Amino acid sequence: MAKPTVDTREQTNSRDWDWSFWPAVPLYPYSQRRTLRTEVVKDTIWTFDQVQGIFYVVVPIRMTAVKLDGGGLLIYAPVAPTPECIRLVNELVAVHGEVKYIILPTISGVEHKVFVGPFARQFPRSQVFVAPHQWSFPLNLPLSWLGLPAKRTQVLPDDSRQTPFAAEFDYTILGPIALGPGRFEEVAFYHRRSRTLLVTDSVVSVPEDPPAIVQLDPYPLLFHARDRVEDEVVDTTANRRKGWQRISLFTFYFQPSVLNVAKTAEMVRDAFKAPDHSRKAYFGLYPFQWQDDWPRSFAALQGNGRLLVAPILQTLILNRAPQETIEWANRIAGWNFERIVPCHFAAPIATTPSQFRQAFAFLEHVPTDLNAGATGESLLPAADLKLLRDIDAALSKSGIVPPPKTTA
Repeated sequence: MAKPTVDTREQTNSRDWDWSFWPAVPLYPYSQRRTLRTEVVKDTIWTFDQVQGIFYVVVPIRMTAVKLDGGGLLIYAPVAPTPECIRLVNELVAVHGEVKYIILPTISGVEHKVFVGPFARQFPRSQVFVAPHQWSFPLNLPLSWLGLPAKRTQVLPDDSRQTPFAAEFDYTILGPIALGPGRFEEVAFYHRRSRTLLVTDSVVSVPEDPPAIVQLDPYPLLFHARDRVEDEVVDTTANRRKGWQRISLFTFYFQPSVLNVAKTAEMVRDAFKAPDHSRKAYFGLYPFQWQDDWPRSFAALQGNGRLLVAPILQTLILNRAPQETIEWANRIAGWNFERIVPCHFAAPIATTPSQFRQAFAFLEHVPTDLNAGATGESLLPAADLKLLRDIDAALSKSGIVPPPKTTA
């Protein structure tokens, strides 16, 4: 396998990063999105990373391109088709052939779905395949109304052997999992020749240091590296790492146990102490008060880079269909992959099918030697999961979502 290399060319024209449809999903960095291309497997697989977030809680969002044996490319989970992104794709097209297939592997992830139509229109000879059971909120609109080209868009069949790329890819569908007003579904793709598994949200690995795409603009990292509102944080490797690790805790827990949030009056009063009162700095507002032992929570989350099912999936989604999820994970564990490329956080992740399967042990109720404790229990600290579990209990009690289930 070729060593991953990142295209880090300097860009001087911000028009290269324009994403004009950002109001449809108004996430940071809004209308300006950088793209980094990385070669994962030499002349075979490339990732395209961008960032997105809220309140400077920014994480990577990733598209993957795979070279087909007969020439051409398959695109998994498109990102924003900025001029820079399309140029980086077209550099591959010039060498390896046109974009033939575009895959939308999820039904509920608007941060993925919003890019598919505009991306597909940049490659008018491509075919678009979408996960079945698509839906949108607040109105369940036809895919063509969401910008997907009607004449070139079709639903992925349940049987992967019925697709034009069946000779090179297997896939398996998780869901739909009923979540009251919505549904969850994910399609995992396996590229046999490179022994690579592509997933959307089901598993991630949290790196200790901020990914390269996040470091192109370090402001969000430094914003969250502050201990007090009056801090003026110096741009150092240590502070970038500190900010990234706190961002990771925000992303997965919303409010981990090691974080206190200032009351509104206190936050407004303290804003006058901030060294920067610009709009970029949210006018000096900084409500976050981290306890001294916050690195302990990050260490438990990061787990030396182990495969992890995100806490929100553990507590609010996959526990609504534990047996179905386990069966899906078992099917994937039957494939002979050696790396995983998820749509978020670290990639590629060197791993094994058994390690992938073990990530879902929290859904089971049988003992195992592979876990730090009995399965059926999350390896994450109960104190950090408290907010998510409280949300889960409230949604279940109100009848908004069905109650969690257990395996036999």
